[in-house]
Amino acid sequence: MNQQLILQPVVALMLLTLIVWLYMYAKRIPYIVGHKISGKLIATPELLNARLPQELSYSSNNLKNLFELPVLFYALCVLLLLTQKVDSVFLYTAWAFVALRALHSLIQCTRNVVERRFAAYLLSSLMLWFMLGRFALAVF
Repeated sequence: MNQQLILQPVVALMLLTLIVWLYMYAKRIPYIVGHKISGKLIATPELLNARLPQELSYSSNNLKNLFELPVLFYALCVLLLLTQKVDSVFLYTAWAFVALRALHSLIQCTRNVVERRFAAYLLSSLMLWFMLGRFALAVF
């Protein structure tokens, strides 16, 4: 198997992070400018969240989520590549993780239905833990 195929879901997740980042600013900046909110009034995340409608914090919360468990995913994929252990199971599971993270982002950035968001989060986490467990068995 082409070991470098594991880089595709990695780059896809990075692109998802970029999309969420762009979406966050596309929603926030017009609101801040339109309501003439001074930078001094939103100088910290706490002040910003106090001034913005709750819906405008959904995407920033999601962006923070994309720097939590996905960091382990990135590291694991690099380790898979370095140790030449990429196979179809790892590849399909990596794509499932990315797809479920994309679904999680879509839910959290839009309607933010907690039960659906949690289901996507849980399933994506199970994909990651499966990958990690399988890799750990191969290493030990």
